Amino acid sequence: MKFGKLKHIEQVDFNLPADPEENHKILQSYNLSSGNLQFYMGCTGWSMKEWVGTVYPKGTKSKDFLHAYGRQFNSIELNTTHYRIPTSDTILKWKSETPDDFKFCPKIPQIISHKNSLGIGSEALFQFCENIQQLEEKLGCCFMQLPPYFSFERLKIIEQFLQNFPAHIPLAIEFRHESWFDTKDHQDNLFELLEKYRISPVITDVAGRRDVLHMRLCTPTAMVRFVGNGLHPTDFSRIDSWVERIRKWQKDGLVTIYFFPHEPDNIQAPELAQYILGKLEKFSDINVRGPKLDDPTNLEGQQMVLF
Repeated sequence: MKFGKLKHIEQVDFNLPADPEENHKILQSYNLSSGNLQFYMGCTGWSMKEWVGTVYPKGTKSKDFLHAYGRQFNSIELNTTHYRIPTSDTILKWKSETPDDFKFCPKIPQIISHKNSLGIGSEALFQFCENIQQLEEKLGCCFMQLPPYFSFERLKIIEQFLQNFPAHIPLAIEFRHESWFDTKDHQDNLFELLEKYRISPVITDVAGRRDVLHMRLCTPTAMVRFVGNGLHPTDFSRIDSWVERIRKWQKDGLVTIYFFPHEPDNIQAPELAQYILGKLEKFSDINVRGPKLDDPTNLEGQQMVLF
């Protein structure tokens, strides 16, 4: 993930912003029970040969990578759908190779998200929605990553898109242009619109763009994209702060969170995910599953199942 990356991070203030007062009101308005939090965590793909022997059992073949990935993670930021709409056969294959508790979070194809019209009324938007809902119970939250040039001036296009997007398909949107956050009025207009259509704004924690770390919730579901810096010590202290904030949101009524740790080239992301898992496993009211990388017998046991 190159967006917001910095070569030097020494001067970055990595403290999380204060929790917006609107969050408590929004979560309470859904009047949901403060039960267990569903915590979904994953990486941006499974086709990582570098993970064989550490994340995947030694000797895992590329055709079995998704199966092995699903045994370590319970979700994925599905970047492959950004470049092509998956066929029904592909979706059925994904479903069959992942555990029952697994959730896919498909990225809206760029032929939609990077069009000035956001593909409103297009065959591509219809086809994507028709195909992706075949994931059924394994469909998590789709997300649309707007291009950096898509500014606040196009707010009406966002509303038109949301009017045309199927309400039964969960959706989160990542806003990257600075204008979405440069004034309070812009933020208020954006978040009011997302609240109206029950859309989650993606929260992105990245060194070079602290404005996109807005911390605003609009539904009882949150999506966080966490961008680390090669397992720098601040990556871990930042996660500690995130755990505290997530616990607060849980007490206020947050039901589900999708948390995607990014590291350079994706190679080290499982190590950070393992750290997150260790922090969350202490809480009996958080349902979470993540990688176990430091126990060779764990990988050997997986190998017996896989082959």
